[in-house]
Amino acid sequence: MPRTVWYPGHMAKGTRKLNELAAKLDLIVEVRDARAPASTSSPLIKYLAKIKPVIHVLSRKDLADPEKLKSWLNSLKHTYAADLRKRDGLNNIKKAILKFKPSHREVRLAVVGIPNVGKSLLLNSLIGKSNAGVGNIPGITKSVSWYKNEGMLIVDSPGILDPHAEAGAHLILSWLGCAKAEVVGGHENAAISLIKFLCANDMQNLIPIEFENESPAIILEYIGKKYGCLISGGRVNMELAGQKFIEAFSSGRLGAVCLEVPDGQRAVDFEINNDDGAVDFV
Repeated sequence: MPRTVWYPGHMAKGTRKLNELAAKLDLIVEVRDARAPASTSSPLIKYLAKIKPVIHVLSRKDLADPEKLKSWLNSLKHTYAADLRKRDGLNNIKKAILKFKPSHREVRLAVVGIPNVGKSLLLNSLIGKSNAGVGNIPGITKSVSWYKNEGMLIVDSPGILDPHAEAGAHLILSWLGCAKAEVVGGHENAAISLIKFLCANDMQNLIPIEFENESPAIILEYIGKKYGCLISGGRVNMELAGQKFIEAFSSGRLGAVCLEVPDGQRAVDFEINNDDGAVDFV
């Protein structure tokens, strides 16, 4: 599904900065979450790819379904999977970056990505503990921070990209912790939609309770009881239950998963229910 919701001021500002900066770079490294490589892509990556070569890093490979991750790696060019917390795959990423190094200087690159996909973790891993910050580089954009390490000159550019998307993409981002649940109506709504998604795709094994033919709301209530989200009268705090379920899912505690298939489509499509505003699957 195409991205359709933007803040024009932020978009214009980001585009201006990228136009100014990208011409001075040799390479762009984009970080995505391996569990949803389509929805976690940078909204401007197609634009950037027309300007400079792009390497894609699928982070959190340890949380992704191994077979589906292979399919993504086969379908995307110049793509590397990594578990950045354990630095697994980092050497391959460095080797790929250094292939773009000119003979007379360091390779200049920017690391981009939407919130909470591992961009900062990759940036810090590339910079290293003994990094050397450098000042303004002649002919290069001012007011950004550059770091030099191991033949690389890396720009730290937080805030250049501001991701906004249609309802389905926002849901997936909320499930992975990349967007606030408030954007999709709160944790309860996000969790109920996630339960619907998992049931529609034969992923019930990722739901931490046993159930038969119950509605998603009842399933979430059972989950809330399991997680101790009780209030007066033995009732379940459904918002807290949704929050705990989303946290368990996004952290990988419930198991490995891929939410999308590498043909440009999600496993199922989304449809907004006009009666209650909830997101259904078709």
